[in-house]
Amino acid sequence: MIQLKEVDRHNFFDVIGLTVAEHQKTFVATNVFSLAQAKAYPECICSAVYHDDELVGFTMHCLDPDDQEYWIYRLMIDANHQVKGYGKAAMERLIAELQQDGSRHVIYLSFEPDNEGARKLYEKLGFVPDGRIIDGEIVYKLVY
Repeated sequence: MIQLKEVDRHNFFDVIGLTVAEHQKTFVATNVFSLAQAKAYPECICSAVYHDDELVGFTMHCLDPDDQEYWIYRLMIDANHQVKGYGKAAMERLIAELQQDGSRHVIYLSFEPDNEGARKLYEKLGFVPDGRIIDGEIVYKLVY
């Protein structure tokens, strides 16, 4: 079962030790960068992704202060745990948590145009292109 847990002093070093496959490194920021970014942007919420009691990935999202919408900024599953369905399950868990808010009805995310794995995953989850490209990344949205 997938769980999203706070990144804290007990799992911090394990979280920053996670890494994606070599060919994916241009697609997602490192976890140490994301955690530093969240310190500078306190609206960002970082979560460690666990399958049962095993750390398998990382995610970061926020309620964007500019457009007041939810954005999923990061999803990464460690190279040793990919192709097991953890990315999809983590996204489903995060989406469900964001939907509990009830005051918003869209979730945004963006990804590198060459990241076909991300595109397939997000489309499988119901995300569709919204027509924008921001900082070279394609923006997708999920309306619920």
